[in-house]
Amino acid sequence: MNRRRFIATTGASVVSWNAFAAPSEKVNIGIMGAGGRGTALAKSFSKIPGVQIGFIADPDFNRATNAAGEVEKISGKAPKVDKDFRKILDDKDIDVFVCAACNHWHAPSTILAVKAGKHTYVEKPCSHNPREGEIMVEAAAKYNKLVQMGNQRRTWPKIREAIDLIHKGEIGETHLAQSWYLNSRPSIGKGIEKPAPSGLDFDLWQGPAPRKAYKDNYLHYNWHWFWHWGNGELGNNGIHLIDVCRWGLGVEFPMSVHSSGGRYMYKDDQETPDTHMVEFNFNQGKHIQWLGLSCNRLPEGNTPDILFVGSKGTLAIKGSGYIVYDSKGKEIKKATGDGGESEHLANFISAVRGNGKLNSPIPEGHKSTLLCHLGNISQRTGRTLKCDSSNGMILNDPEAKKLWTREYEPDWELKL
Repeated sequence: MNRRRFIATTGASVVSWNAFAAPSEKVNIGIMGAGGRGTALAKSFSKIPGVQIGFIADPDFNRATNAAGEVEKISGKAPKVDKDFRKILDDKDIDVFVCAACNHWHAPSTILAVKAGKHTYVEKPCSHNPREGEIMVEAAAKYNKLVQMGNQRRTWPKIREAIDLIHKGEIGETHLAQSWYLNSRPSIGKGIEKPAPSGLDFDLWQGPAPRKAYKDNYLHYNWHWFWHWGNGELGNNGIHLIDVCRWGLGVEFPMSVHSSGGRYMYKDDQETPDTHMVEFNFNQGKHIQWLGLSCNRLPEGNTPDILFVGSKGTLAIKGSGYIVYDSKGKEIKKATGDGGESEHLANFISAVRGNGKLNSPIPEGHKSTLLCHLGNISQRTGRTLKCDSSNGMILNDPEAKKLWTREYEPDWELKL
């Protein structure tokens, strides 16, 4: 399939997102990545009836062992552990692969997993660059496997209710979605080159990314702030909010993207912005705006996570609930509900068993992740991007187009 044909057909992929059943009553899961997210996912999946964590892999073997111990406390049975996730792919007893590793691993491991016959749950953002997302969608279709992205708000009951209200015209014709993410992160300092810690296979951790020497401010979280492995705050947390904005507005690919901001709070090694403003413009006069402040918090309660603006009023999403206001700002409806990840994971397992469809199949996850990539590309090039509104491709900007993909470590190039 050539690239143009692929882009034209991914929205109507041949894969059926609800047509699968597990090979046995029990769903056996292998998890790549045993940090905070991987351990949390292992514990949450373990609590779903009929689900077993059979394998945990992490290049930091100590973390894999610790996560296995947490699973054993819940299930009474410790999973296998290894530093190399490819052992999960080779294990015929594993039905489902979960990627909770770093961003540069999300697409390469998912593609290998579906090729190995595993349905896959991949953390957000689903890819490190736009081309990886395209290949993920193509791979899921080619190998006829379910792939769900970990953007849990797609399953939160009251968020789904809020989006349904918007689509039914509760606030009239909706033309703008604004979103905010606030944090108070410290400086990452200046890294010192030194040997990797005992128990960490740093070469395997880097995997598909071209090799860099280890520095003591890379792991286990600060990789987010280096373009080589991460996608900044926009890809780290903005993806959650931008996905809901896109969902509510009913848009897919932008016609232009503008980014501004920078790293202002500290003079350290961080490459990504701590103050980041991005605007996405779509056909039909629809717009998404995102403000990310990594090192500044506003007074609690003064800002919603997302605000939809319509011709008859506004709908504000805060946490796992929402409030509807009329055009004069009067509250007319309010709802709160459950959040967390358990229902999103249960939705994925239900689809694997052949009961219902995914709430965030990879074609949708890719479209939202692509917006984050485009925002970052605009930031890195310092100019507005013009895009093809049918597929998101960057137009008339050779420098920006180079960031559509990346260089890979030899033998780690993505292949279908």
